[in-house]
Amino acid sequence: MAPDIAAIDLTDDEYTVAQSLIRNKYEAYDADGEVVLRGKQKMFKLKEEFPFVDADGNPAFTVKASGVFDFAGDYALVDDATGESVAVLDRNFTLFADKWSVRDPDTGDVIAEISSKSKVVSVLRHLHAVFSLIPHEYEITDADGRHVGTIDGQFSLKDKYEVTIDDSAGIPKETVVAAAMVVDAIEGN
Repeated sequence: MAPDIAAIDLTDDEYTVAQSLIRNKYEAYDADGEVVLRGKQKMFKLKEEFPFVDADGNPAFTVKASGVFDFAGDYALVDDATGESVAVLDRNFTLFADKWSVRDPDTGDVIAEISSKSKVVSVLRHLHAVFSLIPHEYEITDADGRHVGTIDGQFSLKDKYEVTIDDSAGIPKETVVAAAMVVDAIEGN
């Protein structure tokens, strides 16, 4: 199991992730509608970088690409308080499905998988931008392929997702909520 992030503690089972209308800037809300996490993709960087802050604006963690223009690679989730990687998001690029692995940074073991629920929607979204209006939906599974939760896109002017964690089974909720934001930005949803 990946270590926790020192600056935040997400305890709810449902979160809403909403993208800003202007650029890849996100907020996550708990079940009471309170902001629990903010993140944004840094623009004009050779390597993708997403700094995240807690509800008070204090640095929490940063997601960094392992390489320049890393379209199908690894993204390390680094705790800002300790400087340690707490998880690695690994994009498994295919035309037929959007699939991400969440791995332990030390062992490389898969902690969770985030996969498109519909191959048809994934293919359409990769073929033409007009299909990006179709909300994207993902299933979250643990390392053994058991259902853990969902990331369900909502019809909205800006990207909006309902993140539900039915059974965390040792999967850090902070990592799942951060992954929802990063996947949306990288996939260009």
